[in-house]
Amino acid sequence: MAMENNLLENKVILITGSSRGIGATTARLAKKYGAEVIVHGKTESEQLRALASELKAKYIYCDITNEEDVRIKVSKLGSIDILVNNAGINPSKTFQELKNDDWREIFETNVLGTVNFSRTVLPRMIERREGKIINIASIKGYNHINGKPAYAASKAAIMRITSSMAEEFAPYNILINAIAPGFTDTEMTRTTLSPKIQEQIKNIPLKRLAQAEEIAEVILFLASNKASYITGQTILVDGGYSIK
Repeated sequence: MAMENNLLENKVILITGSSRGIGATTARLAKKYGAEVIVHGKTESEQLRALASELKAKYIYCDITNEEDVRIKVSKLGSIDILVNNAGINPSKTFQELKNDDWREIFETNVLGTVNFSRTVLPRMIERREGKIINIASIKGYNHINGKPAYAASKAAIMRITSSMAEEFAPYNILINAIAPGFTDTEMTRTTLSPKIQEQIKNIPLKRLAQAEEIAEVILFLASNKASYITGQTILVDGGYSIK
């Protein structure tokens, strides 16, 4: 059941990596729930401009691994009430196929990208003594889900960073959580559906992929005042796969 339409009224939400997939779906749903939405992409793509136009939203574009560029772009936006660190990459390579450059790119994007945006919005959240940050991890970050070692390690790092940040910023009433989506029907997923992953999908108790809106609903629940006593958690949204 969808939440009430004023769930995020008068809140400013910045969603990284929101030109497509879970990010774009979350942006649309946040708009529906009354938020002022700011979307982000790595480049000023046609997709990003189209989404911003559709939502009558501001947009920024920058490489999330470039700390200075992130700082400059975000500083022009004013106060951010909610940050969703969604941007990331998901290469499908085995351990032996991964080169050092691959490891660097994955960690710089998935981990330092999250750090860069968080570090940029936190000072104003601290001043206001209020804020929400939701990081996007993955079921791959858990040790019972194998494959994609570099991606998995980066998402495990996100989960650990989330709990550490939550403790550090709790005195300022800044709540920081993560969600770990399972297999979700997005453009990225469709391009990386190996036979091994297809076999894993058969083992999901609900017997289907998640829809992007089902992930977005959990993100925005954590972003709302309904989650006022939840911090430092990573919430699995995986159709029951983790109980197998």
